[in-house]
Amino acid sequence: MDKSTTDLMFSSKSNEWATPQYFFDKLNGMYGPFTLDAAASTDNYKVSNHFTESDNALERDWVGHTVFLNPPYGRGLKNWIRKGYEEGQKENTTVVMLIPSRTDTVYWHDYVMKADAICFVRGRIKFGDQTNSAPFPSAVVVFRKTHFDGPRIGVIDKK
Repeated sequence: MDKSTTDLMFSSKSNEWATPQYFFDKLNGMYGPFTLDAAASTDNYKVSNHFTESDNALERDWVGHTVFLNPPYGRGLKNWIRKGYEEGQKENTTVVMLIPSRTDTVYWHDYVMKADAICFVRGRIKFGDQTNSAPFPSAVVVFRKTHFDGPRIGVIDKK
């Protein structure tokens, strides 16, 4: 891993981790079609209907959508997890989140453990245009009021 990548990944210079298109496509095939990308940027959105930072998705209603959400991974991540859980309890709403697998956090125990599905990603994802994989494991968490058939906890291959 080159020093610039290491410095960025272990710093707070960025809390945005762009989802690789192949992984989004996999999730879209499993849980979609997605109708809203709730944490996008103007140059990195996966669904034409999307919220950017200026739209403040944490203050918006997501009801009726199948939401893809790769939230900022900084200190505010717990707010996104809580919002994903709350929105997923609404009728006809599914929230699929790609998050760091931080099973020791309070938000994991308070919200993620209530998810309809938790899928741990086998291997580490290369986010954005990085040449190296992330220094943390990832999980896909699905919040919805109407439960899926099938296992609640599973594994998704990164490829």
